[in-house]
Amino acid sequence: MDITYDYYRIFYFVAKYKSFTRAASVLMNNQPNISRSMNNLEKQLGCTLFLRSNRGITLTPEGKKLYNHVSVAYKQLEAAELELSGSNTLESGNVTISASETALHGILLDVLRDYHNAYPNIHIHILSHTTPEAIQTVRSGLADFCVVTTPTKINRPFKETKLMEFHEVLVGSRKYEELSKRKMRLEDLQHYPMVCLGRNSMTYNYFSEQFLKHKLVLDPEVEVATSEQLIPIITHDLGIGFIPDFLSKEPLKKGTIIEIPLREKLPARHICLVEDSGHALSIAATKLKHMLVAAHSLEKL
Repeated sequence: MDITYDYYRIFYFVAKYKSFTRAASVLMNNQPNISRSMNNLEKQLGCTLFLRSNRGITLTPEGKKLYNHVSVAYKQLEAAELELSGSNTLESGNVTISASETALHGILLDVLRDYHNAYPNIHIHILSHTTPEAIQTVRSGLADFCVVTTPTKINRPFKETKLMEFHEVLVGSRKYEELSKRKMRLEDLQHYPMVCLGRNSMTYNYFSEQFLKHKLVLDPEVEVATSEQLIPIITHDLGIGFIPDFLSKEPLKKGTIIEIPLREKLPARHICLVEDSGHALSIAATKLKHMLVAAHSLEKL
């Protein structure tokens, strides 16, 4: 049955106010048009919806049943309009992002603070994952986009935008202070206990590839789940390991860890934003993305 939405909208106000005149005023229409629309609706539904009298109108049993359904639908549509209107002005909405620990502490927290200060009514959901897991959340639609570390190894329709370059620094506790006095080779590291992110991380893959280039095998004694766990493990003498340069500055300054020079120059890594280019972002997510790119991007959108 193909009945125009306008008929149901008019019916809602006539039934709500029990008056054709009042409904016409609210809808900024005239009474003859309102009456004609309701006559057409009754003909299309094949039943009487209103009982008309000198006292006004009352709903028939069929009219009451229809009103129960139409009122719910109308209120839902009205709520959706208000929600979308708020989202369009960034007065409400949601944004969900997935991030690796390194990306979160490298650039994301500062931008999230500014975003929340500017748009306090936007609900922010942050998921913590390794790079492969974070990309999967975007693929499955659980996150709008993700902020992770390279290598990402993505293919179309996924797109990567580099936000910040960083280098890995080899460090150890004071126990390994003698190593800071000479340049180490990658092959020398096999004589010392190594600490590294777990095998399901892109960081592990990155170092594994660097070791393989020199015909070496990465075989850490300790594997951790997050980058935040690296420094505590290293400072407690469980081994030496690589940490991002921006995470090493403060503990190096305090002297809780020491830098171990390395002969081989490892290629730079990046924190990047990964999105599905075939999926349109909400206004809230688009704004956060633009703030991240404006603050840190190494390339133009």
